[in-house]
Amino acid sequence: MKIFKKLMMVCMLVVPIWLAAQTTVNGVISEQGTGFSLSDVTVTNESTLEETFADMDGNFTIQAHKGDRLVFSLDGYDDVIVNYNNESSVNVVMRTGSTYQLDDVVVIGYGTTTHKDATGSMVAVTEKDFNQGLNTAPEQLLTGKVAGLQINTAGGAPGTGSQIRIRGGSSINASSDPLFVVDGVPMDNGTTVAGSSNPLNYINPSDIESISVLKDASATAIYGARASNGVIIITTKRGKKGKKLGINFNSTVSVSERMNQVDVLSADEFRNAVMQRGSESVQALLGNSNTNWQDEIFKTALGYDNNLGITGMITDNLPFRISLGYTNQDGILKTGNFERTTASISLTPSLFDNHLTIDINARGSYEENRFADAGAIGNAIRMDPTQSVYADSDRFGGYWEWLLNGVPNVNSNRNPLAMLMMKQDLAYVRRSVGNIKFDYKVHGFEDLTATLNLGYDYSDSNGKNLVSDSAALSYAAGGINKDYKQIRRNNLFDFYLNYNKEIPSIKSKIDVTAGYSYQSFDYDNYEINQNFRRTKENPETYYDINTRVLIGFFGRLNYTFNEKYLLTATIRRDGSSRFSKDTRWGWFPSLAAAWNVADENFLKDSKTVSNLKLRLGWGITGQENLGGNPYPYLPIYMSSTNQYAYYPMGNDNFVPILRPNIYDPYLKWEEQTTWNIGLDFGFFNNRMWGSVDFYKKITDDMLQTVAAPLPNLNNQITTNIGSMENQGVELALGGDIIRTTDLTWTLNANATYNENVVTSISGGGNQDFYTTGGISGGIGNNVQVIMVGAPAGSFYVYEQVYDQNGSPIQGAYVDRNGDGIINEEDLRAFHSGRPDWTLGLNSNLTYKNWDFGFSMRASLGNYNYNNVASDIGTYAGLIGTNGFLSNVQSDALDTGFITNEYFSDYYVQNASFLRMDYLTLGYTFHKVFGKTDIRFNGTVQNVFVITDYDGLDPEIIQTNADPRQATMGIDNNFYPRPRIFSLGVNVNF
Repeated sequence: MKIFKKLMMVCMLVVPIWLAAQTTVNGVISEQGTGFSLSDVTVTNESTLEETFADMDGNFTIQAHKGDRLVFSLDGYDDVIVNYNNESSVNVVMRTGSTYQLDDVVVIGYGTTTHKDATGSMVAVTEKDFNQGLNTAPEQLLTGKVAGLQINTAGGAPGTGSQIRIRGGSSINASSDPLFVVDGVPMDNGTTVAGSSNPLNYINPSDIESISVLKDASATAIYGARASNGVIIITTKRGKKGKKLGINFNSTVSVSERMNQVDVLSADEFRNAVMQRGSESVQALLGNSNTNWQDEIFKTALGYDNNLGITGMITDNLPFRISLGYTNQDGILKTGNFERTTASISLTPSLFDNHLTIDINARGSYEENRFADAGAIGNAIRMDPTQSVYADSDRFGGYWEWLLNGVPNVNSNRNPLAMLMMKQDLAYVRRSVGNIKFDYKVHGFEDLTATLNLGYDYSDSNGKNLVSDSAALSYAAGGINKDYKQIRRNNLFDFYLNYNKEIPSIKSKIDVTAGYSYQSFDYDNYEINQNFRRTKENPETYYDINTRVLIGFFGRLNYTFNEKYLLTATIRRDGSSRFSKDTRWGWFPSLAAAWNVADENFLKDSKTVSNLKLRLGWGITGQENLGGNPYPYLPIYMSSTNQYAYYPMGNDNFVPILRPNIYDPYLKWEEQTTWNIGLDFGFFNNRMWGSVDFYKKITDDMLQTVAAPLPNLNNQITTNIGSMENQGVELALGGDIIRTTDLTWTLNANATYNENVVTSISGGGNQDFYTTGGISGGIGNNVQVIMVGAPAGSFYVYEQVYDQNGSPIQGAYVDRNGDGIINEEDLRAFHSGRPDWTLGLNSNLTYKNWDFGFSMRASLGNYNYNNVASDIGTYAGLIGTNGFLSNVQSDALDTGFITNEYFSDYYVQNASFLRMDYLTLGYTFHKVFGKTDIRFNGTVQNVFVITDYDGLDPEIIQTNADPRQATMGIDNNFYPRPRIFSLGVNVNF
């Protein structure tokens, strides 16, 4: 008791003395040369870790003791360090610095690093470098920005998703999408969110602070089983300690218009073709109108995007940020609409003298979609241009249709406008994603931090597909009345320890992380298909519940010696419920080393070389993402899902049956081994910077869906079948071309070369290939191949023979094996939809209050199969088999083909292109009404495309219900990307 009293007395004496030693430091921060005050400068007391921010007039206040180090930092300016010496005020002048800073933070798996300390291949893109314009999804912010990252939107529909590939993708039937991690919560890319065309639509792009792209195994192996296709980490905005109340509002209004159309015969050209080739009865089918059906289904579309963000401090230790967003975008295809409302809240309290930091994030979205029937595009191309849009009667909604015996001709084209106006495909998606993370710096052992991260991802969606029984589209079936509902749950539990210690005596720094992760995924899917009036006695029903679990143990060691030599070692052991107990677990190690050459004595004082780092990495990552099937190794029974698989029981009574589902008990992980060697460089105080990386990826035990052996009740089976390689080089180069007080011009360029080849196929019988890539035309025709020695998805076609004028000869192909017969033995792998080179160029120029920027992309060496031309670019379909006419694509005028030649390499066309993604001009008014900055801007997106490709758009991605199955290079029924003009305003209070 006496000892306790003495301690209290000492504390009573010491604490006032310590407090008295503290000084409240005030000051003003300004820009060198102009004297303009600088707001939002981060002021940090490195000794006490207190942090504050300068207000709109550059004023700041912070507590300090004599000898403390005060650090002033702001993007685009060199850091200023002040050794405090009991001054009552400290005024700081900051000079503009390089856009690229070695100390910039990069978010990685279960931690952060800096450009200087990174050993793996990774890129961080922050808000100031995001793409401009109306961007409804996060990935659109990165298009063309990162070497090795290829982002292709799946068309021009509002809210549509994208195909995202890092270094070419590493799988065929398993997902090739990268793993997305949002504020520490890994997303599930294996299944779609019913009713949403993009699983990332719940994230408002205005809420994003930075996006990190992890490309090689040494950077991604910490995520083990899901990292073979790279990792993209999204970090959203949050409040910051010491920052006063701030309000940001931005609003954008846009107009979207169609750029071009498919070249088909005009009404007069069509009449001439029918008069030349049709009998009198066929000629009598011609109408008297001149209808451009593509003009009828497309329109100029409006869009709106409004966002409000508020940041500040609730108490001295409780920063917050809240945001609201609303987006409403019409599609250029009539009736299509995407509407989204988002809200988010972030709280970052710190307790116990900053030993415990709690990071709370929650965001929700409500999404309404009306999906326009994209099949109307194909029907608009084919529809007879001599017919009128509307009929003389009210039957079939008043729209003109091809009839046979008084009812719609089931073989003919449908009126494309009727397909849009008489169909309602509606969806409603409610989604919430969030987490709470506790970081506890252990008292008395502050080098050790314990982290607990609890996360969730919940979505509840429902939809309805309605087609009236009076619509020709489904007249024979009595219309359509389909309802569906889905609930998805993703729950996360992460716990890990981090030990970070500097040991000056041996010039070393050790950063060790070890932890455990548990993540479960649950899905409930329900669907019922009825006719419009719900009178069908046996409606088709589908109900599916499934659960899967991923468990992981992970560890990472970062070791730095003398601030020059870096080593990173990672290990993860993952278990997946997708596989049997014999193949369930896998080890995923990685190792990387780096050498900061610029810190060596022979370069340390160089005025030319400011950064030079050599990196070398190796690692193994995994893949288990098979889409919706959670138990491909189990012998289970599946219920019939439609009337054609029901069993008859008496008169007009059919019951669903159970049938054994095919399975592979030996199914296991797809594994990828990656080697990477890279060089980072910077010159002239990092006014010029860049990197070059060489990589090689080998995928073994590829997860692939192939033909099932007979006898079997299933046509296909998912199994491990072979190997594939990707290798290439990435080059990134950037520089502050001009950086003066009034004028700044920053230019960034990137280039990627990727070479893909299938190296082995097992389980394919006597063949070392199998076909894929279904097309329109014929029955079951595939024009792509997975073949040993060729890029995955190469086109599998005959070599066309041409006449002396260079015109293709109908049905004439090269006899490649010389046996005198033209058959399947003469097909060859010929080019692919994968580009050899992808290029990006980004420019940002500011002059006083003006700013101007643009972004361009190029794709070289990619080819498309022009399925529009091969299917309707002949006279074969001009005259229907039972009393209807169909338009043809104008390629028929060039070839004169009478019948279809689906497997001719004539239709495999070079689709290399140069596209300007956006062009933007803005002007900022500073200090309006005292402390308000207002920026006005105008942006054009999809400015132009330069290409020799004959089709609608050279950048072709076709998707279907399975999110893994995005086909590159088959051009058919593509929703055109619009050109978008937008005006925006951004206000910072």
